[in-house]
Amino acid sequence: MRLTLTEFVTLDGVYQGPGGPAEDTTDGFVHGGWVVPFFDDVLGGYVTGVFGEVDAFLLGRRTYDIFAEAWPRSTDPDDPIAAALNTLPKYVASRTLTGADWHHSTVLGGDVVAEVAKLKEQPGRELQIHGSGALAQTLFDAGLIDLVRLIVFPVVLGSGKRLFAEGRTPSRFRLADVTSTPTGVTMQTLELAGVPEYGSMEVE
Repeated sequence: MRLTLTEFVTLDGVYQGPGGPAEDTTDGFVHGGWVVPFFDDVLGGYVTGVFGEVDAFLLGRRTYDIFAEAWPRSTDPDDPIAAALNTLPKYVASRTLTGADWHHSTVLGGDVVAEVAKLKEQPGRELQIHGSGALAQTLFDAGLIDLVRLIVFPVVLGSGKRLFAEGRTPSRFRLADVTSTPTGVTMQTLELAGVPEYGSMEVE
């Protein structure tokens, strides 16, 4: 399987608390729920399409807890997102979680880089990370993420956890696809393409 990351981010790179005010208030974050005014049918259709490519999920502890609280209550058999989340294998990276009761959930409590590398060797389409920014950073720096779906919202928050914060491994991507919504959200599909290349704009 290839490892893919789907992440909602602001123009200034914040991924914290996209879905609601109480979702993640770490460090006094007060901007939770910033995706809501921009979410429309176009974006919903895009996200549904992403879930149509998944064979297993890989989640950080906080995202897993949020999903496990909400999605098992969605029992509509015609909801493709709920169906995928509730039936497919889910791996949660955590050194503190002792058990995971959500159907088909497995805790990865050891060396997450080594364990994810083994998961990638399994047959299938995509092992998908959704949200889970801290986990994504670890796996990005380890060179394990093959493709990033960056969903960029036209808002600047000025504070919050940033996906590509200072200290990330220098990397270069190839733009495989880009589209947008009427509300101004852009969906970029980026494939890892190696290390950055450099040049000079100096006028001779």
